[in-house]
Amino acid sequence: MDGGGRNVGPLGAEGPLGGHGLLGSGLPGPAAGTVRSVRSALAARLRRFTPPGRRSRLAVPIERRVPRHLGTAAFSVSFAALALAGFIGSGAYDRFVAEHGRPLDIAARIAGFGVERVTISGIARLYEREVLQAAGIDGHSSVVFLDVAEARERLLAVPLIASASVRKVYPNEIVITQVEREPAALWQRNGEIAVIAADGTVIDQMRDDRYAALPLVVGDDANLKLKDYLALIEAAGALAERVKAGTYVSGRRWTLKLDGVDIRLPETGATEALARLVKLERDNRILEKDIIAVDLRMPDRVVVRLTEEAAAARAESQKKSKPKGTST
Repeated sequence: MDGGGRNVGPLGAEGPLGGHGLLGSGLPGPAAGTVRSVRSALAARLRRFTPPGRRSRLAVPIERRVPRHLGTAAFSVSFAALALAGFIGSGAYDRFVAEHGRPLDIAARIAGFGVERVTISGIARLYEREVLQAAGIDGHSSVVFLDVAEARERLLAVPLIASASVRKVYPNEIVITQVEREPAALWQRNGEIAVIAADGTVIDQMRDDRYAALPLVVGDDANLKLKDYLALIEAAGALAERVKAGTYVSGRRWTLKLDGVDIRLPETGATEALARLVKLERDNRILEKDIIAVDLRMPDRVVVRLTEEAAAARAESQKKSKPKGTST
């Protein structure tokens, strides 16, 4: 008992709420009062910043602040993202696009905007299927989602195409206008044959017989000397049709192939040397004899190389024509 007759009780006794001191704070009565005062002050301060009639979010339990089923939705989105990543990473998406087209193109085709007609103008040596493949247009494409700028760039990447334009005609048509480079000759190097323009630029590869009638040049830098070779063909006169190919030798001179006979021209004065050959053929039918080469590199003479059979026959004939010597 204190002096006023009140029973304070021991300091460690439980208070009326079962805690140590007031409100279970573990503090003695006076300290508990202090805690209550601090909490009251904090509550009053929060009320000052909370609009009238609206409870502070801090006073709302978290389970009421978070939308219902948010966790389920987040799990579903994560699972779908993982499934999509696996679908793409496994190559299944690429196979799907190859077989059916892109999803956007599929939707556009369903809506009636599939590519049903492609008009191509300016084709000279390319095939339609080659133009379509180069432009990236097929039965899975749609007019809506076709990138005409990309299709044009793809066409210009084809060496044979000098210029191109691509435009859409809704709802179902694509119009391609192109200009092809003019092939002038074939160029053989390292066993491969390419199609070249008049300036020697490679514009295509020899894949079939569509270029078979073009002149053929062989050897390093022969494409850069095409103009000189074509001038020689023109100078060959009546023999021009019999020239099958020209080999550029050591970056200096030409050897022409005529019906299996090599015509070796000089580094300078090749046109004059060809004129001599034309005269020899006209007067003596030299190319119809059993020869494999005619060397015109010396201006004052013509050297002819016989075939092996003709050389053997000539050697045998010379032996028989020699007078028999006296044996000793």
